[in-house]
Amino acid sequence: MVGRKFFKWLHQRPWLLLPFLGVIPLTGLALNSQQSPLPESSPSIAASPSSPSPLPSPLITIPPSPKPAKSPQPIAKASPTLKPVNPAALTKEQIALNQKAKAEFAALRGTVDSFIEMHVSIGNGNASTIASNAGATLLDEKGRSLHKLSAGENYTVQVGGGGLDIGSWQLPAIVWVEPDARGVLYLGDRPYHGRFLLVSQKGRLRVINYVNLRQYLHSVVGSEVSPSWHKQALKAQAVAARSYALTYYFRPANSLYHMGSDEYFQVYSGIKTEAETTRKAVDETAGEFVSYRGGIVESLYAASDDIVIEAFQGKGMSQIGALGLAEKGYAYQQILASYYPKTGVGRIEEDHE
Repeated sequence: MVGRKFFKWLHQRPWLLLPFLGVIPLTGLALNSQQSPLPESSPSIAASPSSPSPLPSPLITIPPSPKPAKSPQPIAKASPTLKPVNPAALTKEQIALNQKAKAEFAALRGTVDSFIEMHVSIGNGNASTIASNAGATLLDEKGRSLHKLSAGENYTVQVGGGGLDIGSWQLPAIVWVEPDARGVLYLGDRPYHGRFLLVSQKGRLRVINYVNLRQYLHSVVGSEVSPSWHKQALKAQAVAARSYALTYYFRPANSLYHMGSDEYFQVYSGIKTEAETTRKAVDETAGEFVSYRGGIVESLYAASDDIVIEAFQGKGMSQIGALGLAEKGYAYQQILASYYPKTGVGRIEEDHE
């Protein structure tokens, strides 16, 4: 995809970003800010003295993820001429089938968030178990196939003498785990979308989940707040979580992954915390983030006003407070404006030209 290639290119040249926490100019994706012009004297709230500081960089840098070889393209055949269909001539059943097909296509294609790939550290220990419900392939760092994982079987992964030991196999220090079509990977008993990168690092096993931003946020919103909350509070949480994640996309915790999955960053628990309400909140705000003059705000948030004051000197969103405002009739944009003053809502949009 053009958008993904440009993200990789931009990620290798961070000096091209605006100094204010970064802007997201994309080829295939375009940035649109909805905020009103602000006076030059307005103070910046994008950074907080309590913001998490970057972690030390590891000794290794992971190479680009392997790409499958392209198969020969078949010769295109001339297609028959199709006559346009008159929508007024469709029956109710045909209209319903049309709408269902469009919805299924949209769900399969995903939103603009689907074009952004997050690298999230989900495990760091001595050993763990991995599995896949549909089977998976183990690849080396150059994309060469090493072994196949059988569907539904657990495999113990631990650091070995020269790299990683997975089951009875002695493998290199860097191994990709690619699930088979539409498969789900497990780390322990937790299911995850995307794929895994396993790394032997200083005698410990690091597991990194490569997952698109859309699926990542589906889990984060359900991990951070209750799926039963008011729709506008869930949307405010989705936008704040996306904005926070994007700051780490452009300013990674280190060279091995963008961010962690615990409370130090924002909680990410994989598929098990997803819900229909949280998925809708993410998808209905697709691409939206808290913005100040075109830059991405590191949208800090915590459970209550007291914690926001104590941890962030009051510069952040109270999740319980956001729920209260939603129940009073506030829209999510108004909730965000209340907690992140003098900001607007920016949006990443897909460029169809």
